[in-house]
Amino acid sequence: MREGVKIMRMMSIMRFFAVALSLALASLAVTGSMALAQVAPAPDKKGEWIHPPAELPKAPRGDRNYNLDMLFGGLKVAPDDASAKAIENRIWALMLASKSDTANLLMTRVKTAVDGENLDLAIQLLDSIIEIKPDYIEAWNRRATLYFLKKDYGRAFGDITEVLSREPRHFGALSGLGLIMQEMGDDKTALKVYRRALEVHPRLQRIPDIVKTLTEKVEGRPI
Repeated sequence: MREGVKIMRMMSIMRFFAVALSLALASLAVTGSMALAQVAPAPDKKGEWIHPPAELPKAPRGDRNYNLDMLFGGLKVAPDDASAKAIENRIWALMLASKSDTANLLMTRVKTAVDGENLDLAIQLLDSIIEIKPDYIEAWNRRATLYFLKKDYGRAFGDITEVLSREPRHFGALSGLGLIMQEMGDDKTALKVYRRALEVHPRLQRIPDIVKTLTEKVEGRPI
């Protein structure tokens, strides 16, 4: 009886994932086509959660959405890895800019808590940031990362959906979503998400090799 309840709950979670994922991916289509990826893990290795670099340039002035549109456009046509990385870092700088002194202070405390491996405290701090500034995408994204590390895939998925509903081009969240799907054993959906990420950021590290491995696993080798 208990085993039956457990199976029912698992099926319910997977149904939720399927519906939420379809909504998240549908929102991506509105933004049109973009690009992603490079570098190689071992053939059986899964992806890694993508974090912003420790050193970031100053966020450009002016209209944030206009700047992001310009940078994502440049990311698609970057001629080499170095150029793509420079653009990627400027995108991170914009996405990390909260325009709130309180949120900025709490985010420094989040980093301290994570560095001290106190994930529960870090999540509580992120809860507070999201409460006072729910439009701050990186708070949702950072909390999704921590939920993933705690293997709370349901909450991680929910936070990533919040990120993608606000910024469908968020290559970090897309890669994280693909990783969650792999952990859940849904390689087919993971492949779909990673391909979406590749449309956004053509030179994002590691994803092309993961896509190649999953393509062979899900769709078989080309004849």
